[in-house]
Amino acid sequence: MIFITAKFRVLPEYADAWPQVVEEFTRATRAEPGCLWFDWSRSLDDPTEYVLVEAFRDDEAGAAHVGSAHFKAAQQMLPPHLAATPRIVNAHVPQDDWSLLGEMAVDADRDQGA
Repeated sequence: MIFITAKFRVLPEYADAWPQVVEEFTRATRAEPGCLWFDWSRSLDDPTEYVLVEAFRDDEAGAAHVGSAHFKAAQQMLPPHLAATPRIVNAHVPQDDWSLLGEMAVDADRDQGA
């Protein structure tokens, strides 16, 4: 899979509204057949920083995402809300889902998965 993490520094006046700003883009991306996940988190230390963790099945799915109409629309719509160019880590990972963090295993009778 292609595993991507990106940090978005949002202008302070848009920080609280960011989930609504990216809602349509998020929904459309999650509906792509090759999207494994597309999840936003807000920094605990900096309320203007959002982290996007996303994964796509393979190179073809990643290319379809970048070539999609909703990605092109996001390229136009999102930058006016940003304080800086997003930073990204992009890697190919030889798996297709999250692995368990064995060092923090939960008892089997309590483990509800994710």
